[in-house]
Amino acid sequence: MDIQLRPVQHQDVPVLADLLGQLGYPTTETAARERLDLWLDDPASWLIGADDDGELVGVAALHVMPLLQLTGKAGRLVALVVDERYRSRGVGQSLVAAAEDQARAAGCAKMEVTSRRHRTRTHEFYKLLGYEDICSSSARFVKLFPTD
Repeated sequence: MDIQLRPVQHQDVPVLADLLGQLGYPTTETAARERLDLWLDDPASWLIGADDDGELVGVAALHVMPLLQLTGKAGRLVALVVDERYRSRGVGQSLVAAAEDQARAAGCAKMEVTSRRHRTRTHEFYKLLGYEDICSSSARFVKLFPTD
């Protein structure tokens, strides 16, 4: 297996839609294309793809935002998904390392990621990479806006 990291491109849309479904967010190719366009147009966001001989097999989505309470920026790993055929083979670790490198290059002082509570295996993965679960000291609140 010779995985190469590269930017996600428009030609990846069908596989990207499938990967989002594997992550638990089923979507259509049309919606995946619209989302990809938003990411590609945002200078503070990167989509890093894992490629196996021309096939997209994983994606890390990084967004960088300035901090007001600290000097610097924060990187947020918004999504990480590896095709189920490639899991537990180092692909996710490579994607996270690349996202962290990009975050550092963009001036980030810290990196954060959220994960649903039922994904305990994923939580162990992040802990092995040095991430700390801070839920006992920090809450996360979400409000969804109605769509048309």
